[in-house]
Amino acid sequence: MNQKKLSRLRRARRSRAKIRELKIARLCVNRTPRHIYAQIIDGENAKVLASASTVEKDLRANATGNSDAATKVGSLIAERAKAAGVEKVAFDRSGYKYHGRIKALADAAREAGLDF
Repeated sequence: MNQKKLSRLRRARRSRAKIRELKIARLCVNRTPRHIYAQIIDGENAKVLASASTVEKDLRANATGNSDAATKVGSLIAERAKAAGVEKVAFDRSGYKYHGRIKALADAAREAGLDF
């Protein structure tokens, strides 16, 4: 792997270790150049409680690799998390910088009612 990816994974490992200590559900985000994915993972059992991504049929209609798509995914994951009974989460940005699509997803999830 290249150094940029190794550095990102090192940052992700460090933040996930801290979140694991808190024993709280986490909103895990992954991005690729074409899509963005979000999951709510239980802090106790490491089970996926809710997920949303631009790969889904209803979100795939328009552009999938921009901030508008990330905003839609953020609001959708917040709705699904509430349906699963999750109100408070820790934001796991997977080592990515907090700007652009990651920030758009986080802001949309906060506006839709997730607390982090």
